[in-house]
Amino acid sequence: MVVDGSSFWHFFNSFSEVFRSKRRDEVLVPISRPPVLKRWVPSGSDPILTLPFTHENQFIDRPNLPLLRERIFHFTSDSLVKLKTKVNSECNTTQISTLQSLSAVVWRCVTRARRFLAEQETGCRLAVNNRSRMSPPLPKNYLGNSIQTVRVTTTAGELLDRSVGWTAWRLHKAVVSHGDKEIREYMDSWVKSPFVYKMGVFFDGNSIQMGSSPRFDMYGNEFGLGKGLAVLSGYANKFDGKVTLYEGREGGGSMDLEVCLLPENMAVFECDEEFMSLVHC
Repeated sequence: MVVDGSSFWHFFNSFSEVFRSKRRDEVLVPISRPPVLKRWVPSGSDPILTLPFTHENQFIDRPNLPLLRERIFHFTSDSLVKLKTKVNSECNTTQISTLQSLSAVVWRCVTRARRFLAEQETGCRLAVNNRSRMSPPLPKNYLGNSIQTVRVTTTAGELLDRSVGWTAWRLHKAVVSHGDKEIREYMDSWVKSPFVYKMGVFFDGNSIQMGSSPRFDMYGNEFGLGKGLAVLSGYANKFDGKVTLYEGREGGGSMDLEVCLLPENMAVFECDEEFMSLVHC
């Protein structure tokens, strides 16, 4: 992908800003957040002119995905505050974020819906923005793709036997431990052995992938039609276990969660008491 979520919404926010300036003359009005176009590559690796691929199957993915069912769930800011407070209280901390708390609940409930055996390994991947984690950090307005994922694994039995706080704390530790060293080690290994991400990397049927972010300004865009009614995504980046986060339309810390599961698992998931107790109907 040419850009990540930060740059995607940066572009649309800037495009909307240009529209709302309503200048009809030839004077160009600078946007408030000019993009930083200078590329970052690992030291000594620039320029990367060729990639060592000999067959299209090495970089083209034609997944044969199963039929999925998708639902969007809405969470008010109040319900998320209560969840975050509960999770942090269980771990005697204040460091676990709202997103990590909600991810822990979703992971547990999806795993329960899939009815795994206790010894089945399951995982949760979280997308992480690398910009501020590097030393020196990349500019906030760096235009490009600067994300990686961190993954936490355990068995289905341990995940469901432990508390939601235990799960959220493990996700929290994975996120905070992802820093400059880990980023550069990964990038150096990629330069030595380049590859293109394929859907099969994430689609394993045993894990969930949390993507996007409720922090992006999605409803602040204006193109003459008024405020958007909803934010939706296309099919290209969906698979069993993909969860996409959006800001709620009313703002104020609310969230919408787009969940994709196999139909038989979704039927169980949408009746899960732990999950549905948080959802605003």
